[in-house]
Amino acid sequence: MESGATTYGGRWVVNPSGGLISKGHPLGATGIAQAAELTWQLRGEAGPRQVPGARTGLAHNIGLGGAAVVTLLRR
Repeated sequence: MESGATTYGGRWVVNPSGGLISKGHPLGATGIAQAAELTWQLRGEAGPRQVPGARTGLAHNIGLGGAAVVTLLRR
């Protein structure tokens, strides 16, 4: 992290949208918010937060009762 590998210009950009907290952590809609961000990034439609050359996106979501979902999308 200190090397900058997980921010813009780094090898692995993490949370280019600011993550779910930046969206007010929309209870019940976090999964769709993550899927939308991944889709916009992979289509090159993320505007000023676009990660240049994005080809792979990963989201994980942990819900109540131990539910866990991991989504991996690739262009």
